[in-house]
Amino acid sequence: MIRYPYKDIEFSPAPRPKKKYDPDFLIGLYRSMLRIRMIQEAIESRYHEDQMKSPIHLVIGQEATSVGVCAALRNTDQVYSSHRTQGNYLAKGGSLKAMLSELYCRLNGCAGSRGGSMHLLDKSVGYAGSSAIVAGSVPVTTGAAFSAQLLKKDQVNVVFFGDAATEEGAVWESLNFAALKSLPVIYICENNFYSVCSSLEVRQPGVDIYKKAEAFGLNSCRIDGSQVLHVYEAAREAVERAQSGGGPTFIESVAYRWRGHGGAGDDSASGYRDPEEVKAWQEFCPIEGLYKELVKQKQLDEVRKNSMKEEIQEEIQEAFEHAINSPNPEEKDLSTHVYSD
Repeated sequence: MIRYPYKDIEFSPAPRPKKKYDPDFLIGLYRSMLRIRMIQEAIESRYHEDQMKSPIHLVIGQEATSVGVCAALRNTDQVYSSHRTQGNYLAKGGSLKAMLSELYCRLNGCAGSRGGSMHLLDKSVGYAGSSAIVAGSVPVTTGAAFSAQLLKKDQVNVVFFGDAATEEGAVWESLNFAALKSLPVIYICENNFYSVCSSLEVRQPGVDIYKKAEAFGLNSCRIDGSQVLHVYEAAREAVERAQSGGGPTFIESVAYRWRGHGGAGDDSASGYRDPEEVKAWQEFCPIEGLYKELVKQKQLDEVRKNSMKEEIQEEIQEAFEHAINSPNPEEKDLSTHVYSD
């Protein structure tokens, strides 16, 4: 079966974008998505060198979800992730140098060489951490939201997870508790249709994920994850709801995974999905789509885009050199951050 883009997918409710956005804001969204894409491609191109001693889970094709959500957040709002961390981390403002150092298992990595790509951390920008356990971050985020509510903190808590996480009971127990307590939390389900090599159809009955969340009493919607402004508007409304005491929100963002579940490259040739399906979805690139719109509005052109790419490429090269030349952990570091012997 070939899953053609948006065939039989209904988005509900329709997003309500502003009539006009500040040009700098739109260009900022574009640059952020482009930067994440270029960083992912650079990691992918070097992964075969076997110097990054960490599994990687790329977000190529899914950049708009991370960027659109994080654009609606403040530095003090807290973000948690699952194993597919890098887009969320970078969109929230996490340090690229610290992230790459972590992938290279260096002492100055953002998790001190202990976590790798699936356990990134940058508390300085409100990226509170991630878990490689499927759905593992969902109850943690729910608890953080409960804590913020009890302590009367002006803080919104957001968790990103994949469609496979909704097959874990921890998700629905968390949603039930969040609705019961009217917690300031936003659940972002990045539905890319696959759990490793298993399609959504063989894993779940034909019930829309966001409607399941709605049945628990949450404000819930499904959005086009290739449209960064649709993501941003849904997230902005959810943030406003959380800040005003209106309780939790569940957002299902439909965004196709261009690469394999883990590692570098597209593994479609293994047979679990048709390569033609991937090509069909690549026509709906979130970055190229926004670029065309900005060109149409005369807010961006090829010259400025190329200049932007050169700046990002220089940053990436500097960050790789920083990571590669950073110190390795030593034996004396083994007991650091260990809570029991």
